[in-house]
Amino acid sequence: MPKLTRYIMAFVFLVILVAIRAFEDDLFYDPYLTFFENDYLYIDSPRREIVKLTAFTSLRYLLNTLASLGILYFIFNDKIMIKFSVLLYALAYVLLLMPFLYFVINPNQEDYYLFFNIRRFLIQPIGLILLLPAFYYYKLNR
Repeated sequence: MPKLTRYIMAFVFLVILVAIRAFEDDLFYDPYLTFFENDYLYIDSPRREIVKLTAFTSLRYLLNTLASLGILYFIFNDKIMIKFSVLLYALAYVLLLMPFLYFVINPNQEDYYLFFNIRRFLIQPIGLILLLPAFYYYKLNR
């Protein structure tokens, strides 16, 4: 595949990531979106449906992961990197979902900041932000 086509496809996946973020209010059930925009350290946790929240958070994680894997694939064109990334994303999902569920089920004001950051890793493509420079550095030194 020509380099220009690969970069255009990577850009398309980047636009998908931006669209997920731009339309998050319409696409996903997440009462914490408005909660964390306010002065959340001094108010009670919002009412939430735990199963629905977990399902939509998982869906968002999956969509961000697929778009991120698309970007990584079209930039580096290396299937071994993609397999490694899939393993990392799956492991991160399992490890992040456990504390996420704990904080959703047991909301305490003193834990809001930690919960905010764990939730951020689940709903935003932070894995891509970490993997992109790591793989670039790996490619340079290989």
